[in-house]
Amino acid sequence: MPSSASLLSNDPASAALAASPDVAPSRDFSGLWVPLVTPLRDGSVDHAALAALALRLAAEPIAGFVVCGSTGEAASLSDAEQQAVLATVADVAPGVRRVLGISGYHLADTGRRLRALGSADLAGVLLPAPLYIRPSQAGLLDWFQQLADASPVPVLVYDIPYRTGSTLARDTLLALAAHPRIVGVKDCGGDFAKTRALIADGRLQVLAGEDAQIFPTVAEGGCGAIAACAHVQTARLARVITLLRQGRLLEARALWQPLLPLIEGLFEEPNPAPLKALLSGRGEMTGDLRAPMTSTGAALKARLLALDATLSGGE
Repeated sequence: MPSSASLLSNDPASAALAASPDVAPSRDFSGLWVPLVTPLRDGSVDHAALAALALRLAAEPIAGFVVCGSTGEAASLSDAEQQAVLATVADVAPGVRRVLGISGYHLADTGRRLRALGSADLAGVLLPAPLYIRPSQAGLLDWFQQLADASPVPVLVYDIPYRTGSTLARDTLLALAAHPRIVGVKDCGGDFAKTRALIADGRLQVLAGEDAQIFPTVAEGGCGAIAACAHVQTARLARVITLLRQGRLLEARALWQPLLPLIEGLFEEPNPAPLKALLSGRGEMTGDLRAPMTSTGAALKARLLALDATLSGGE
């Protein structure tokens, strides 16, 4: 079995799978996307730390950033803060594609926010079901179709029932695939039969949204991942995805399995608290979060730092 270091090196076949075949580049979301945390200091967004983080990650083999998603604590940021976060990321890493998280529960207001993005130079938006309301499947279909009509950029459906309270049925997602602006799904649905059905249908790109499900999702034919854990061990995760898409299962597994204790630790407490603790231990930002989120304890932080250091030493 090749060493981890040799598996992380580039090879001529890697470039061939940088994008999905037969998908227009502007509609292709394959690869590894980093849902950025939002660094905070003394109650405000720490734009210096955010800029440094985006610069570091921009040098890694990623497909792009997701800005103001759940990992970015968007629900606790004002509209002005979200726009400032997006501007900082765009300023320091203009060549990296950006997807913006847009969530809400008021259809007209959410539509207005989407229509205002025409000049934002976005690759797409990440759109969940309406929060708290729990509509029927017909209501969910109408929500996404109307908002996709309003969006000036491609839409990724965010299927995450444990945050929204709404489960998107397989048939609903397959119906949404007919909309010309809905191009993919961030899959946190917790139903792998549905995941397989979406991949088999082929009209929507399927990105793993649960970090622990990256390997099986991409091995089954998913196109990539939106993964909070990709703030660290980024090149290794990107390589796992490339190897899986090339069908090189054993090589991918050799890189993937040592990552699992780190991934499990990063989600031992609600995201992004453990991730921010790890990044603070690396000296990249404070571990501050906005209430009601609470900081991770010292023991988990120390364990995450040790796991990250061990993985880095093995590369």
